[in-house]
Amino acid sequence: MSEAINNREHRQEQLKEMIMDLHAGKQVADVKQRFKKLLDSVGPTEISEMEQRLIEEGMPADEIKKLCDVHTAVFRESLDARQPDENIPAGHPIHIFKEENKALGKVISEIESIAGKIAGTKTGTIIKDYLTQWRKIHSQLLEVEKHYSRKENILFPYLEKNGITGPPTVMWALHDEIRRDLKNISKLLADTDNLADKFLTRQIVDLVLPTLNQMKELVYKEENILFPMCLETLSPDEWQEISDQSSEIGFTLIKPGKRGSVNQAKTTTRQAPAGMLNLDAGAMTLEQLNRLLKRLPFDITFVDKDDTVQYYSAGKERIFPRTPAIIGRKVQFCHPPDSVHVVEKIVDDFKNNRRDSADFWIQMQGKFVYIRYFPIRDDYGEYQGVVEVTQDVGDIRNLEGEKRILDQVKH
Repeated sequence: MSEAINNREHRQEQLKEMIMDLHAGKQVADVKQRFKKLLDSVGPTEISEMEQRLIEEGMPADEIKKLCDVHTAVFRESLDARQPDENIPAGHPIHIFKEENKALGKVISEIESIAGKIAGTKTGTIIKDYLTQWRKIHSQLLEVEKHYSRKENILFPYLEKNGITGPPTVMWALHDEIRRDLKNISKLLADTDNLADKFLTRQIVDLVLPTLNQMKELVYKEENILFPMCLETLSPDEWQEISDQSSEIGFTLIKPGKRGSVNQAKTTTRQAPAGMLNLDAGAMTLEQLNRLLKRLPFDITFVDKDDTVQYYSAGKERIFPRTPAIIGRKVQFCHPPDSVHVVEKIVDDFKNNRRDSADFWIQMQGKFVYIRYFPIRDDYGEYQGVVEVTQDVGDIRNLEGEKRILDQVKH
């Protein structure tokens, strides 16, 4: 056992040395020749482990991302020689990811064909016909967002729980590069009527084709590195949980059939640790939950199915006054007499399933107050109460343009 561990450690050191050579500017062919014996046997999990170690030892994930295609070029022969896993059952998350990749491949090929025709055409009328086709197909290409989002928000968290954080970080950055470029292509297609044909051709060469190639390279990285590593790492129960959550985000260009149990063993509800409240998604202590509710940027008041006030969030800056004396009070007595009939009508509509929300807005004391009511129902649709949400939206109404999270770093 110790010999196998030592051998694995030695191979990891060799892989790191090889990657450091590439980052130092050495040619791919020279590096492949030097490490030929190692490359003949390297596997997807070892490549991921190597990236993980480099990040843990201080190499920025952005640096690895920049040379990601170079890394793949070095490992490509070894990865291509591996036998693909053909035993993945239909409905398994990896099978669905691969089916999406097939559909994406067809869309990419169609766009490459159209872009090539535009670049080789000088007649404006014909170019406009091609652009019409391209715009329709481009909307299909944008569906890749669901594919990337399922990886980022479902698959990657399970890898992280198994101690694998580096490769997901690098791949997420690649997603964001593609998102940025797809957004620029969308802008290009929206403005093609005002663009010179020569400029459009240049954009096809400089932006469109490189983006499509990057998407194809990402598919290769998924199917030859990420997915095999995931299959080696994640347990049947984890795959079942991933499958159960996938439809919340949706799928790219395909409609998976009915997905049965990925894990033949019965999947049980995950139990919360001692002292924690088991919620639909996650678990918290009672103190954490209470502090979270108090910190929300709006006030909430909950009235149960018997019209009795059961809870209010005790934040520092409430819009309407609330004190503990209100707990146990009938909602009809919490409002001015001239508006009680409106409250009763809303509650009655909720109880009889005639509406799913009600909202009002008023201006008071320099604030623009937005008041909303929502019925709370159980899994069978039975009315359980109503929640009132009150918020000063004055600052929100004044927002313009956009402010991204990265803008915070610049100031």
